[in-house]
Amino acid sequence: MTVIQAVVLGCVQGLTEFLPISSSAHLILIRRLFGWDLGEAEIAFDVSCHLGTLVAVLIYFREDVARLIVSAPAALAGRTGESALVGRLIVVATVPIALAGWFFADVIEHLRQPAVAAVALALGALVMLAAERVGSRSRPAESLSVLEAVGLGVAQAAALVPGVSRSGAVITVAMLSGLTREAAARFAFLVGIPAILAAGVRAALALGVGQMAEHWMVLLVGFATSCVVGYLAVTGLMRYIARHSLDLFAYYRLVIAVTLGVWLVGA
Repeated sequence: MTVIQAVVLGCVQGLTEFLPISSSAHLILIRRLFGWDLGEAEIAFDVSCHLGTLVAVLIYFREDVARLIVSAPAALAGRTGESALVGRLIVVATVPIALAGWFFADVIEHLRQPAVAAVALALGALVMLAAERVGSRSRPAESLSVLEAVGLGVAQAAALVPGVSRSGAVITVAMLSGLTREAAARFAFLVGIPAILAAGVRAALALGVGQMAEHWMVLLVGFATSCVVGYLAVTGLMRYIARHSLDLFAYYRLVIAVTLGVWLVGA
């Protein structure tokens, strides 16, 4: 794996991890398009890029994260308060993806195929368009019920399938539940923090220190690139959805899905 590949893939990961267009689908597409086989460095590189995007979202939502940490004792004690309520909802919404990642890891790995990504991109786009036209978009995140939080967790777990998009799935389902776009996006990013952290730690432990050290240069480049681009992507998305619908992302997903489908048929 070269430094140039690390920069390109780091940029793709940082940009698409937070935009509702699926990072896994774009990484599969880029690797297939250029014929890049990352070999034994692939898993380690994915870990470094995911940790880079994790740092990006922690920096952007540092005030929210700080409030959640401070309110953790109150959340555990079952007390009321905006941060305590949101904290409990995040814990509940994290359970489905933890169970899915633990019990279905092998199945999910076999789904990392362009055809699966194309179908998921298209279906996600259609649901996203529906959410813009059906949801009331008037509720704050703290008004969610436990059952609704479970639903958002299931949406996040579904994003383990390439092409679904973690942020896209959670934002869409949250909007269908009546949340405003801004509240839906904020909750989607916050609920993704424990999932990204857990996945990164699990993969890093499985790799071992030796393999991480062997490819330290490209891992560092991937981490830094995905962190910087990821921060810019989060900033841009939060500003964009404050004034615009998600239709642009839905249409983009449809274009990519069709393009990927045509490419697969002609291959």
